[in-house]
Amino acid sequence: MEYRNLGASGLKVSALGLGANSFGGRADRKTSIDIIHAALENGVTLIDTANGYTGGMSEEIIGEALKGRRYDAVLTTKAGLPQGEGPYHRGTSRRHLTMQLEQSLKRLKTDHIDLFYVHTFDPDTPQEETIRTLDNFVRQGQVLYVAASNYRPHELATALGIARQHDWVPFCGVQPSYSLLDRTPERELIPLAQAEGIGLVAYYPLAGGVLTGKYRGGQIPEGSRADKNPGFRARVSQQVREAGDKFSEIAQSAGLDPAGLALAWLMGRPTVASAIVGATRVDQLLGNLKALDMVIPAEAAVALEEFSAPFIDGEPFGWYRLN
Repeated sequence: MEYRNLGASGLKVSALGLGANSFGGRADRKTSIDIIHAALENGVTLIDTANGYTGGMSEEIIGEALKGRRYDAVLTTKAGLPQGEGPYHRGTSRRHLTMQLEQSLKRLKTDHIDLFYVHTFDPDTPQEETIRTLDNFVRQGQVLYVAASNYRPHELATALGIARQHDWVPFCGVQPSYSLLDRTPERELIPLAQAEGIGLVAYYPLAGGVLTGKYRGGQIPEGSRADKNPGFRARVSQQVREAGDKFSEIAQSAGLDPAGLALAWLMGRPTVASAIVGATRVDQLLGNLKALDMVIPAEAAVALEEFSAPFIDGEPFGWYRLN
């Protein structure tokens, strides 16, 4: 396993991270714990969850799985997206973030979070309040590092400026959707991250499974996330599925596993510290690990660049915002 610093910080994360949004949902408790243990045994230290994943079950399962092994993992969670109806169950106010952090710590059975994300930008809360609250979390020892997810470049730049102005702890990482089918971060976010020493942790690196080849022929396979989740199905448009077919042809021509190729390409991009990949089976996780040793032939690299270039100017595949 390769370990990379998250931006200019001293936090090292595994180049391949484990996404936990299926734990307690598409993966039952025992399977989820088995996946976490297999990840740790194979050097995957970055475990990525959020307060709202499977209604908090994801955090509870991770807390159980890490009993006696807490310091083997770099544990991340997030807060900011809606957790219920009404104004008091969403956003990045001091009140909401403090309440959500307390609940996450309890579910995760730990006294600190290694990397705490603001899950999305909150237009109803002054950035000064949010950044000051995160700084307090770090000073109190409840959080070690802070990062942002689903931020527009100008929002991230403003947050960094506020932290610098007040000598508060700045974001050291940013988590956008990023893959061969979503290269939108390359327009402005990645240049900003490079200039500011911000590490990038990519979610949806396989475009929700489209880059694994399982949506071949434009079909939505039974049991897939797009099959079970109507909201997610809207992301996997016919255009996206057709692009997935073209990608599978490139992988097949190179004699490479599609998922491995997509991950290897992503982990080779500038500023990328880690690619977060979910799993619902242990063998799925082990298969993804093969990407770490994959060498992309020059011809395939050129084909991938040409194939994916239109997705620089497209719309994000993943984008979670407060309405």
